[in-house]
Amino acid sequence: MFAAWSEAAGVELIDEVGTVVSGAEVGKWADAMGSAGAAHEMVEPGSPLLRLPARTFAGPALIDPAGGVIRVDRIRTFLVGAAGTRLRHARVDAIEETASRVRVDSDTFDAVVICAGAATSALAAGVGIDTPSALEHHLRVSFPIRPEAPARFPCWITEPADGVLGTYQHLAAPGTWAVGGDVDPALVAWEGGRPAAERASLEALTAYVAEHLPFVEPRPIARVYCTHNPGLGDGLQFVRRGRVLAMYGENLMKFAPLLGEMLAQSCVDGSAPANAGPGGRKFRSLRGSK
Repeated sequence: MFAAWSEAAGVELIDEVGTVVSGAEVGKWADAMGSAGAAHEMVEPGSPLLRLPARTFAGPALIDPAGGVIRVDRIRTFLVGAAGTRLRHARVDAIEETASRVRVDSDTFDAVVICAGAATSALAAGVGIDTPSALEHHLRVSFPIRPEAPARFPCWITEPADGVLGTYQHLAAPGTWAVGGDVDPALVAWEGGRPAAERASLEALTAYVAEHLPFVEPRPIARVYCTHNPGLGDGLQFVRRGRVLAMYGENLMKFAPLLGEMLAQSCVDGSAPANAGPGGRKFRSLRGSK
């Protein structure tokens, strides 16, 4: 589906540099990809097929040749352009279902989808929909790639092992390697505040780079901060009440083309898609409930 978007946009929306997933649990990933008919290969550390910024790591490793970096700015430009004058920017503070329509602040509509990231829970609660409200701080940090490093690295996802962080890593810009990781939840808890969480994350990620990535300088040069629901896991979760559908999950950009079709159809026919992924509850509809 991303390939179809790329064709329509006239530009590649995913840099297909490949993806490597490493760690003891990758057999489950391989089984899932095999069931889906997706090309993949299992190898051990040291395989010449691997082009990673580390010489050693906890194996085995799964190679996904079609994986790569989603270029969000390109996707935003494409979608905003496709929507044209039908897209209107406005701040939304309240949603209310009336007898026949849905009021969004002072406007009314036939149907509403709430997909507002950290703001979803508060907006959904206004129409009687319960979604996870707990938040956790998260930081991704970019570091310089050393001049002597091999050619372009693939994306890399590492499973936690032997006290080493579980991480996701990729090329953020030419010569720049981005690393995000699982930090002790106590250090990034919401109540601890953003400054403390950022400091703890920065220290943990910089230490990881210094110890495990010899082709990357442990010198932070950029960072991206975000929030997420702790413990939710990847997946798509939907809850409907009347004419309002709320959806939430983790890493939703990975599913953007699929979500576009599912949510559009739900607006038209009043359905609620089935939940998918390990992080969610069973599908439930609140249609008509008080």
